[in-house]
Amino acid sequence: MNKEITLPAPAKLNLFLHITGRRQDGYHELETLFQFVDLADQITFRARDDGEFRLSPQIEGVSTEENLIIKAARALRGIAGDTSLGADINLTKNLPMGGGLGGGSSDAATTLIALNALWHLNLSYQELADIGVKLGADVPIFIHGEASLARGVGEELEAASPSECWYVIVHPQVHVSTAAVFTHPELPRSTKPIHHTDQVITGLNWQQLGNDCQQLVFNLYPSVAAAHQWLLQYAASKMTGTGACLFAPFSSENEAKRALASLPKDYRGWVAKGMNRSTAHLALAKQLED
Repeated sequence: MNKEITLPAPAKLNLFLHITGRRQDGYHELETLFQFVDLADQITFRARDDGEFRLSPQIEGVSTEENLIIKAARALRGIAGDTSLGADINLTKNLPMGGGLGGGSSDAATTLIALNALWHLNLSYQELADIGVKLGADVPIFIHGEASLARGVGEELEAASPSECWYVIVHPQVHVSTAAVFTHPELPRSTKPIHHTDQVITGLNWQQLGNDCQQLVFNLYPSVAAAHQWLLQYAASKMTGTGACLFAPFSSENEAKRALASLPKDYRGWVAKGMNRSTAHLALAKQLED
């Protein structure tokens, strides 16, 4: 293995998101179908032997100490028990913050996967996921790297195979606070769990299922609702996570590109391919072969 690794940190979509209850500790019980897309941050890691972590560039509004990349790196080093382990880390940030695409969690997961290889620790994905879940509920899905039906607080994962279609993803240039959504008194918290999960796992009916956070976010953030109405002109639009990003499936890349071509100038948008295997895992496997 080289002393340098560059891996993507892919976005995820919540193809549906149900909130089935709330635990006594305040965490919400969820039921959601995760799929990756080929839209991603890119992160380069170079090994150091002086115990330093140097992240560049700095993300506006996020201190280095609070960045999930640095938190993940330090947590992994703590498990390794070698204080000399360090890294220079360069982040190319393509995913919007507060967009519901899981960018911070994906960055943390890619950090754990990459440094595990770079430092020759040979920890299993489950061991990495046990570290990652302490950083964020979504981190384990990125570490395991397979499209999954998730339950509980996101830790119960069952492999899924939804159709790998093309998507238009739209960001209405607003930051949605996940904490504000999940603590809001008007958030639905009692959706009945799905019984026929085999249909969901094979991707037969996820488009018929909704996002329990969506209407609340539309009420709180009118610009997200407006972006939803724009996207509805072309295909069935849905919000991912707690927003602000919306997505819609298309049968071909060309159809998706035609819709994106008329994107209002106030929005950011992308055409992305659904992936049932994380591009981070695919890229790491290729580098290990090389």
